Amino acid sequence: MVKTLTQRLGILLVLALVMAVTRVHHSFLHHFDALPDASWGIFFLAGFWLRGAGRWAFPLLMVEAVLIDYLVITNQGIDFWSHYCVSAAYWFLIPSYFSLWLGGSWLARHQIGLRLQTLGMAAVALLVSWAACYLLSNGSFYWLSNSVPLPRSFAAWFANLGDWYLPFLQTTALYVGVGAFLHVLAIQLTRALKQADQPNLPH
Repeated sequence: MVKTLTQRLGILLVLALVMAVTRVHHSFLHHFDALPDASWGIFFLAGFWLRGAGRWAFPLLMVEAVLIDYLVITNQGIDFWSHYCVSAAYWFLIPSYFSLWLGGSWLARHQIGLRLQTLGMAAVALLVSWAACYLLSNGSFYWLSNSVPLPRSFAAWFANLGDWYLPFLQTTALYVGVGAFLHVLAIQLTRALKQADQPNLPH
């Protein structure tokens, strides 16, 4: 479905708002503590809905993610580069998130409408791009961050992968599922409105 620039900007704004609210966590908005970070799902959905706009949409979302992290960390009175989660591995968030974007973009290019085959393609695209993101982000943090105690080993890394595998997958799948539901709903409503606008033909 071809989207106008206004539609793309509207989608980007909504996605950016959801990421901001959930990524901020408890530092600014205490009543949103229960909301898990939607960033991974946001980048996958953005790749799907904003395919073809990656040259400007992806950098904007990436800048937003970094800016939120910076504001949250410095708001705690901590130097950004001294935080537990920030190290040389932090730069790997770019290829990590971009893998999710590519997964969503691939799905947008190959999907064939509201069919069961599209659902299978969506599941594969999400699992593959999510796995790439997870390996890049988790692996870079484990091997490059000073926060991980020495000595490091592949056995310990695999154990760490297993510890966080399901929580991250469930959260990402949850947000993508919500996005898929809204996508289907929007298509159905659009079709219904178009049919309602068509003049009734005489029998």
